[in-house]
Amino acid sequence: MQQKSIYPDVTLITPTAQMSPSMHGGRAKCLQRLIRLDMPVPTTLALSFPAVLRCAKGQLPPVETLLDPFGEMPLLSVRPSSQDPDWGGPGAILNIGMNAVTYRRLMKRVGEPAATALYLRFVQSYAVHVARLDPDAFDFPNLTGAHALNAALDTFEVEADEPFPQDVGVQLCEVLRSMARAWDGTSARLLREAKGAPVDAGLGLVVQAMALGVGDGESGSGVIQYVNAVTGQPQVVGRYLSQSQGRDALNDKAGAIYLTSDKRGKALEDICPDVFAQLLAYGWTARSRLREEMQIEFTLEDGVLHILDAVRVQRSSRAQVQIAVDLASDGIIPREEAVMRVPSNALSEMLHRQVDPEAVRDVIVRGIAASPGAATGRIVLTAAEAQASAARGEACVLVRRETTPEDIRGMHAAQAVLTMRGGITSHAAVIGRGLGVPCVVGASDLTIDRKRGQIVAPGGRRFAVGETITVDGTSGTVLAGSPQMLEATLDASFQTLLSWADDFRDIGVRANADTPADAQTASNFAAEGIGLCRTEHMFFEGDRLGVMREMIFAETADDRRAVLDRLLPMQRDDFAALFSIMDGRPVCIRLFDMPLHEFLPYDKAGQRDLAEQLAMPLAAVTDRVQALSEYNPMLGMRGVRQGIAIPEIYEMQARAIFEAVAEVTRQGLRVQPEIMIPLISAMREVELIKARVDAVASAVQSEMGVTFAFKLGVMVETPRAALRAQDIVKYASFLSFGTNDLTQMTYGLSRDDAGRFMSTYVQQGVYQEDPFHTLDLEGVGELLAIGAARGRAGRPDVVVSICGEHGGTRAAIGFCRAQGFNYVSCSPFRVPLARLSAAQLALEERLTGVDAQRSPAPSH
Repeated sequence: MQQKSIYPDVTLITPTAQMSPSMHGGRAKCLQRLIRLDMPVPTTLALSFPAVLRCAKGQLPPVETLLDPFGEMPLLSVRPSSQDPDWGGPGAILNIGMNAVTYRRLMKRVGEPAATALYLRFVQSYAVHVARLDPDAFDFPNLTGAHALNAALDTFEVEADEPFPQDVGVQLCEVLRSMARAWDGTSARLLREAKGAPVDAGLGLVVQAMALGVGDGESGSGVIQYVNAVTGQPQVVGRYLSQSQGRDALNDKAGAIYLTSDKRGKALEDICPDVFAQLLAYGWTARSRLREEMQIEFTLEDGVLHILDAVRVQRSSRAQVQIAVDLASDGIIPREEAVMRVPSNALSEMLHRQVDPEAVRDVIVRGIAASPGAATGRIVLTAAEAQASAARGEACVLVRRETTPEDIRGMHAAQAVLTMRGGITSHAAVIGRGLGVPCVVGASDLTIDRKRGQIVAPGGRRFAVGETITVDGTSGTVLAGSPQMLEATLDASFQTLLSWADDFRDIGVRANADTPADAQTASNFAAEGIGLCRTEHMFFEGDRLGVMREMIFAETADDRRAVLDRLLPMQRDDFAALFSIMDGRPVCIRLFDMPLHEFLPYDKAGQRDLAEQLAMPLAAVTDRVQALSEYNPMLGMRGVRQGIAIPEIYEMQARAIFEAVAEVTRQGLRVQPEIMIPLISAMREVELIKARVDAVASAVQSEMGVTFAFKLGVMVETPRAALRAQDIVKYASFLSFGTNDLTQMTYGLSRDDAGRFMSTYVQQGVYQEDPFHTLDLEGVGELLAIGAARGRAGRPDVVVSICGEHGGTRAAIGFCRAQGFNYVSCSPFRVPLARLSAAQLALEERLTGVDAQRSPAPSH
């Protein structure tokens, strides 16, 4: 028969009591589960969220209602029970009910020293956390035993202007009121909201009979868990401390002993083998029945075991994956649930080195977390210095005001990149993510003092070139020195989880890869192809930059072709390598998309060197640089506009692509080449480029005696291209939305400069999120939906995708699934995250309502 609450919103926890985590909190619900599993849990009452809210207002339940279940002269504890343990809450209060009478009784039962310690502990805790008195007033370093207790009682009477309360009902009510008000305080509310808690998040409280942990027989307290919190591998971990309470064993590691037999000292397994065997059995029961790895808090009282609480084991990202996979492999949870349990950011942390969470962090400056992971190195201020440092085998951090394509070789050489300017889709951020190099951008409080060779941090702290710093691209912080690191881990469980995810996802995942190294990384992460190869980045490798500069200074089309003929075999080799690595998977190559002035040096020293290389007067070089400069190069002579105005570049690239296709095909490998035209805004642009590309394809097939097929499509980066997609697809077989530039043009924001004010905009609610970080589903998303719909109206079989940096984010993947996109493409190191997110989104649709009757895994 269903047991009713003994008072509105106050429930005696029994196997059949009406309780839920959303009304009583995770701890209360978990205690009920432990009781259902026949674990020896002391008598416990649960106060619901509404009851605690009333306590904060001074409306407490009747005292007799609270005390009746515990008998005469009880000793009690009160612990918080929030819906999510990560939201925090007030600390536990133990030994409620200690007074002069109980003290005398306990002295006979457990001895004077133990009884005195319990009473003193309660007086100090009550004074500081309930009466809110000065903690220093209750610190008596020179007093022990009864002298310290008497001093605490006397001090309380002086400080509170009343004797220490002797009535257990008064003590309990004041504890409940204090803990309820602490939860409702401004600082506590802001703290939990920062951790993702809703504004109206409730708190429950559990009142539990004390298991003392002191006595003549073996008594004490401890905690035990059954997996390693870092690796997730099975391992009995924990501590036990004789003559103690609560979590004292964790706080007093010097006095605590091991749980399992250990050569280094005594262990609970040796002292109380029967109790240890019980704990092992309870751990297995909790794992199999609660479907989670739990940490159990226990107390021994005269050799009798009591289970006080169980919480979900805190775990590293690596352990999170290992535990989920092990639970599924053992048949405790289905694979679908294992995939759902691991947040995608856990994979991100596994892919990169991270600063150890327990390391001391001396923060120099904060910026925008642009590329995850952490790396340590010596400060360098130029790409050339980074390359020289790498040649010497020295780790370095490249610090720049902002990076340009000319810095790519330095970024390759550096362990990490730090810039003063830029946002989440700035050059440094995009390249950093592609390379897997930790990167922090937008650290605007930092300045570079080039004359002194220093960087200047807030507060005037200076760090010279050569000094060691650490860039934490996961948190967006820059640290002094070299804190302890955790290494990247791609173990079998990582691969297993992603293979399960692939079984459930229903949208393709490709990678943005510009080099063979990028393509190999993408292949290692099981990308289904390359969705974006930015060919202009290839021109900065090796000696190609010098050849490219020669082409820029060529006066005629024939002269440009002659120079480009020297680049053609280099490009052909690049493309052949990409095709070979991807082994039959599609490779989408974006034709050249970069203002030519970005290949030229912007400083006088660089221009003098270029004049010397080209055997030209410095004035001629300077004039050419000025002639190519633009007021707004992102909206100027780039992309398809250069392909039409200077067709020799696209002709060379098309020939390099098709000759690579022919070469790899002759080797017996399958090839799926796709050519993408950037920055389209009109149908005629596509028509013109398509005619030239088709002509080159025909010529190469005729010359090399090989036939091949290819797809030609466009990168939709302008609002007009999205609006006119129905016309554009007459000449394009696929539409790939470049959400970086499309966001920039839709908002009228510079993605490199917006970081300066974006945090203010987000804080004041102008934008909910940085639109360069999280895809704007309302504005940019509407353009994507319009473009996709109109594209399909013009060509029903058109392939639709996104290839901007948003492509690896959960929100963008969810939007693309809803709109029926074929695939998303993202940085290689985001591919595992995208695979997992896509699977989770698909499973959410499948599982909604299916497992409504199944109890979720406990948070406590």
